[in-house]
Amino acid sequence: MPKRLAAALSCLTLALGGAVAMAPAAQATPQACYYYVLEQHPGADEEVTERACRIGGKGGTENFHACYAELRRDYVPAVVAGEACRRAPRR
Repeated sequence: MPKRLAAALSCLTLALGGAVAMAPAAQATPQACYYYVLEQHPGADEEVTERACRIGGKGGTENFHACYAELRRDYVPAVVAGEACRRAPRR
């Protein structure tokens, strides 16, 4: 019985952990952009990242490009900058 209970609790923990890990990606905000950049490129300047994500948070193509350009000037890799700026607009 204790082994079954431990196995059931382990599965439940893994399932809930996966749901929590997926939750931030489902919500697009400047904060999601900011944390994505810092997770993927820890050397990024926090002030530059915050400014870029706030710009991207306004939405629209022009703001996406401004967000992307700001991050790239700080040497954030293109793939990371693009994905971060896609996450920035408030929805």
